[in-house]
Amino acid sequence: TGTQIGHIGDSSSSFPSFSSSCSMSSSYQLILVAVVREPGLHKPMYFFLINLSALDILFTMTVPKMLSLLWLGDQFFSFPACFLQIYLFHSFSCSEAFILVVMAYDHYVAICCPLRYPALMTPHTNAAILAACAWLTALLLPIPAVVQTSHLAFDNTAHIYHCFCDHLAVVQASCSDTTPQTFMGFCITMVVSFLPLLLVLLSYAHILASVLRISSQEGSSRAFSTCSSHLLVVGTYYSSIATAYGAYRADLPLDVHVMGNVVYAILTPLIYTLRNKDVKAAITRMACSRDPGHSRDP
Repeated sequence: TGTQIGHIGDSSSSFPSFSSSCSMSSSYQLILVAVVREPGLHKPMYFFLINLSALDILFTMTVPKMLSLLWLGDQFFSFPACFLQIYLFHSFSCSEAFILVVMAYDHYVAICCPLRYPALMTPHTNAAILAACAWLTALLLPIPAVVQTSHLAFDNTAHIYHCFCDHLAVVQASCSDTTPQTFMGFCITMVVSFLPLLLVLLSYAHILASVLRISSQEGSSRAFSTCSSHLLVVGTYYSSIATAYGAYRADLPLDVHVMGNVVYAILTPLIYTLRNKDVKAAITRMACSRDPGHSRDP
């Protein structure tokens, strides 16, 4: 068994990822505080947004090693710390996919079953249960892959071509036969990526069918406006996954893989703040309340 992981590649690749992660964390903290402080946003839709915000804040737990790699030149990682980073990164990725599915279901119930929505999506019971199931499933799902990978044989120093411990990058650095781990990683990818995407598309197929039956132009516009932010986030999320997968398959530079995560990290909080008038209004009110001079009469 090896004793440390060495990172290969231009360490500057970690800088945009680190910078965007810090920016993302600050943006999501702002969204989280605004939603919690605004009583009008205490609804299932924004409860799930809080979960998404908390999840992306936790994502920054995988960043500190990138900072030491960038600024201190510390390109080595102990194997236990590396496997912990694999588990955290993939658990949070799974959680993101499942929370996006739950948000799609929330939109489906709101638009397709509006009369049943108050009973089906009570904030403190059903919505909380759905969110808890998403988190629990995501926390359990990566465990088999991480445990199996930890039993692979490595040199005393195993070199990986990445700026953090990604599962596939670590598996490729092993001296063992990696076929079982590659297959397991493929199966988990199917469960985490394609199954949630299928459920999201199924929800929106029903939503589209319902919207097309709405005779009022105002009602149709309101329905599309409700879903637009979520659809954009889903699109950027799966685009980042496709970019990462394509970078691995085509053996593209590490920067291509990193930039997929950077774009998603930057766009997601912007989408929810700029395209959601309720969240934008709550953040504006919160900012004005902190500026006494703004509220004074001239």
